[in-house]
Amino acid sequence: MRRHVRELVVALMTKPLLCASPSPPPISLSSSNSLSFLRRPPSSSFATMINDNNNIKNDNSQELETIFKQKKLVRSRVRKALKAMEPSLRSHEGNPIINNAVQNLVLGAPWFKSSQRLCAYISCSALREVDTSKLLSQILENPAQDGNVEMRKKKLYVPRVEDKNSHMRMLHISRIDDLVANSMDILEPVPVDGDGNEREDVMQANEPVDLFLLPGLAFDRMGRRLGRGGGYYDTFIKNYQELAKARNWEQPLLVALSYSTQIMDEGVIPVTQNDVPVDALVSSTGVIPISSAALDRSEIGPHKST
Repeated sequence: MRRHVRELVVALMTKPLLCASPSPPPISLSSSNSLSFLRRPPSSSFATMINDNNNIKNDNSQELETIFKQKKLVRSRVRKALKAMEPSLRSHEGNPIINNAVQNLVLGAPWFKSSQRLCAYISCSALREVDTSKLLSQILENPAQDGNVEMRKKKLYVPRVEDKNSHMRMLHISRIDDLVANSMDILEPVPVDGDGNEREDVMQANEPVDLFLLPGLAFDRMGRRLGRGGGYYDTFIKNYQELAKARNWEQPLLVALSYSTQIMDEGVIPVTQNDVPVDALVSSTGVIPISSAALDRSEIGPHKST
């Protein structure tokens, strides 16, 4: 009996078990095939998507770089042309009889006469901008006249640059004395009035602006505008347009003032999606309506805000 039990135990120890799984071979980290699944390249479709995205980014960067170089060349060209102009020509350009021809055209335009609230730049002679002093004086000094819609008192907002990051505000002023020279000798409104009250910011105003009078370095007859590179006006206008849309206001008319030498041929001025086109252009030779809004508001009659 003992012999049979011993033979059975020996048989069980030497016979392979059917339920046991063979042990996997050891993984050698030095093997060229080791952990190859961790180093497996992405599938062809995924890799293609990554490459396409990188190519798009590279193409966009190269395109923007090209546009910025073109803008720099146009700016240099226009600055030289403006510098070559005689100061008297800039004041009387194209019209030796009537002083400040561009401003007179603005003052006589239906869209200006009917405007109630507007934003306007304060010209700087050092930058060789079209003069706006007569416009500002007319707006601020003209008393409201009952029954005369065209000569009603207008509310004026002018720019104040806050920093070097394209941050600019438009603040309300009621007289020329509200302006002081900044570090570049450009006139700006002080943030508070003579009574210590904060000036009204157009972005916090309860009523919409009808009109923007804009400076610039170069323009074309398609509405393209080239600024001086800071992006202040484009940034501000886009923010205001978004505000007007959110409040269901009619968009303001964007009108640029220009010397004839600043008007380029079509296709010369490069633009990006951040550049805001203008609705109309005013030079000493006349008013150039560009958008349908400019054509609509060229009709005589008050501009009604919604």
